[in-house]
Amino acid sequence: MAWDFETDPEFQKKLDWIEDFMREEVEPLSHLGIAVYSSVGREKFIKPLQQQVKDQGLWACHLGPELGGQGYGQVKLALMNEKLGRNSLAPTVFGCQAPDSGNAEIIAHYGTEKQKAQYLWPLLNGDIRSAFSMSEPTGGSDPLTFRTTAVLDGNEWVINGEKWFSTNAKYAKVLVLYAVTDPDAKDPYRRTSIFLVPTDTPGVEIVRNVAVGAGGEIGGGNEAYVRYTNVRLPYDALLGDRGQAFVIAQVRLGGGRVHHAMRTVGACKNALDLMCRRAVSRTTRDGRLSDLQMVQEQIADSWIQLEMFRLLVLRTAWLIDKHKDYQKVRKDIAAIKVAMPKVYNDIATKAAHLHGALGVSNEMPFMHMVTSSLVMGIADGPTEVHKVTVAKQVLKDYAPDNDLFPSYHIPKLREEAQKRYASELKEIRDHYAGRERSRAEPA
Repeated sequence: MAWDFETDPEFQKKLDWIEDFMREEVEPLSHLGIAVYSSVGREKFIKPLQQQVKDQGLWACHLGPELGGQGYGQVKLALMNEKLGRNSLAPTVFGCQAPDSGNAEIIAHYGTEKQKAQYLWPLLNGDIRSAFSMSEPTGGSDPLTFRTTAVLDGNEWVINGEKWFSTNAKYAKVLVLYAVTDPDAKDPYRRTSIFLVPTDTPGVEIVRNVAVGAGGEIGGGNEAYVRYTNVRLPYDALLGDRGQAFVIAQVRLGGGRVHHAMRTVGACKNALDLMCRRAVSRTTRDGRLSDLQMVQEQIADSWIQLEMFRLLVLRTAWLIDKHKDYQKVRKDIAAIKVAMPKVYNDIATKAAHLHGALGVSNEMPFMHMVTSSLVMGIADGPTEVHKVTVAKQVLKDYAPDNDLFPSYHIPKLREEAQKRYASELKEIRDHYAGRERSRAEPA
């Protein structure tokens, strides 16, 4: 029987290296701000760290060896991402940053050799960025409400429509675009196709960029509102088969949801660590915060939430490794997607509160964490949709009771038990009846 909660020693050495590397190299660099992300900054700061990661054999570990990765299973990725989730710069350093990692994955699976040469290898090398242009202002991420269209004109596609929250579009060289190609298809999930759109194509317009959270100037941020006006693309800009967008999306989003959850474990652990450090350091007239029972309750609740969530994520990763099929793990993936924003929000909010006024300021990371937790409840599908998925998957294992009273009605169960054990019950009754007769007979 295999039931183990230990990491094999060889991989633990890799995790220990990541821990030290994060603390000594990645986390200090993340405090340099925008300088790190400029073209000069990437050459000076990020690429040397990426090379160290490659030297350790830890680059783009979600990909197979044929794509320059290690082909790690989801359990190993979960243990890695738990550490990377502490810092937003880490995925870029390790070659697994969103949305590039997911976009590269579907181009690797469905792209032509020409598309791979043009986009996949530069994405994997970190030379270009990409954006996922799916959600729309009118219907969000529901694919059955998409209005952006791609119409064939000779051997070219003509695209018109608008997309909302296309992350990193202002930095991207290519947009992974969802557009309706077959509006009258009998199967509504076969109406949409995916296109690879160079951002410099005439007719592609970033209307404005939107920031997540409060503060900052309107028009700033990394979430693009994109308009496509008579954008003309060659026929081979199509990724995969016509009408295959929904199938491709499940490949991309299934893995993305798991990796979001993995990194969120690390973010929650970071928030809990900071909460505990504050609790043992901050004093009041009655002693340290950690001596107060209400503070102890908050720390206990946070630790329990984190451990339950972490085990659910690792078990889901294990199931994916076992089945090699995201469809067989739909319920579990949906469950971690549901749990993720609540656990993150609860722990981050408690950590902010425990730091007082400092905790809600922009000099601490907690308000960014709280905002991120809200994003996690929306990204890759809203929480409510995933709750429905969990419920439907759970209910598939149950058959209805068609009698007036259910099969678990206690009087019915009692009657069935009495019938099953009738002979034994008769023996018991006869036994006690005999004892009563013996007592009644004169001595």
